Amino acid sequence: MSLTASAPRAAQVQIGIIGMGDMGRMYARRLSGAGYIINACDREERFESLKEEYKDAPLVNIFKNGHYVSRLSDYIIYSVEAENIDKIVAAYGPSTKVGAIVGGQTSCKAPEIAAFEAHLPADVEIVSCHSLHGPNVDTRGQPLVLIQHRASDESLELVKSIFTCFNSQYVYLTAQAHDKITADTQAATHAAFMSMGVAWHANNQFPWEVPRYVGGIENVKINISLRIYCNKWHVYAGLAIMNPAAHDQILQYAQSVTDLFTLMIEHKKDEFRQRIFSARDYVFGGLPDDHELLLSDDLLDKFSLSNVPADARTPNSHLSLLAMVDCWWKLGIVPYDHMICSTPLFRIWLGVTEYLFQSPGLLEDCIKVALENDTFRADDLEFTMAARSWSDIITFRNFDLYQKKFERTQKYFSPRFPDATKLGNEMIKTIFEKTKQKKV
Repeated sequence: MSLTASAPRAAQVQIGIIGMGDMGRMYARRLSGAGYIINACDREERFESLKEEYKDAPLVNIFKNGHYVSRLSDYIIYSVEAENIDKIVAAYGPSTKVGAIVGGQTSCKAPEIAAFEAHLPADVEIVSCHSLHGPNVDTRGQPLVLIQHRASDESLELVKSIFTCFNSQYVYLTAQAHDKITADTQAATHAAFMSMGVAWHANNQFPWEVPRYVGGIENVKINISLRIYCNKWHVYAGLAIMNPAAHDQILQYAQSVTDLFTLMIEHKKDEFRQRIFSARDYVFGGLPDDHELLLSDDLLDKFSLSNVPADARTPNSHLSLLAMVDCWWKLGIVPYDHMICSTPLFRIWLGVTEYLFQSPGLLEDCIKVALENDTFRADDLEFTMAARSWSDIITFRNFDLYQKKFERTQKYFSPRFPDATKLGNEMIKTIFEKTKQKKV
């Protein structure tokens, strides 16, 4: 490139954003705020509405399509759904400015990189990225993956300088390593929370109104499940369906849920306990003696949508948490190995799972309820069915059925999304501040 590392970046570099969804808008807001000229577009039918929306943003230029964005911009970011990346790069990639750098913001890099290699001119460099958080999360201190796929060190430094305004923590990975780690940390996590939502919907429950779902761990389940369902379905479908490594995670999670539930209803106490303890020892056995728990139940008690008194809580089988650790064990995953590029949701999920398994009295109560108490039997049955149904949808790579199932549950919970979003943001901020300095 003709741009040098010593030149004042914001004065020279124009940034293109193809795809002005929630993440594209967040990128446009942060980068234009740092003084960069942004050239952006979305679907052509949105051209006029986007022009009107950004008419008072002098550094954001809205164009009709990606050809205009590509020919003007020095660093172009494709912020589109993973399932659409190939056709969009095929359309606009050939118009890329000579010597420009191109990257993508999809959660699955295998199809993204394949599209870039197939459709970008040979003189174009590739430095991809992925902010491991949602559009409403503070970017400061969050992991930002950079993938130097086909680019000089100078071009990587330029991209790093562009993203300085995010104040994120850079993580350098290959595309293959990115997809494996995101599968390990996100795929089964999303499946668990989405299965909870489907199960509550099937039982016609708003869980914050039920005494069985009161307390810190329950607050996490409710808040994060609602947080996922208030987003767009394709955010999760792309990772689950387009990332081959994610298939193994989601299939194993569904199998772990099924196996444990079967042992519960067959009252195979010894086999159930042995399996739970074997999983616990594998996942948590390597922690140092002075390891401090990432989270505590007390910390989460204040993040509740419920008006039910905290002392009204009842013991829970926590099948979703037991199955998560079983899944990690069966796949040979030690979740602490990926903390450097973990999402806020994963850190919270690992925190409550760790709290359950590392608190002997709590784990014993959980096992006792699972084996001897029928209070949660109907809920656990629906949860098992939900986990298996998501697994089937992903196995058959059915985007249409994924969307229908997601949006049906989304509609059911939508009246509580404003409260859940506000509370969820507070919870994530508090927990992230508490956990980001911990060493594991």
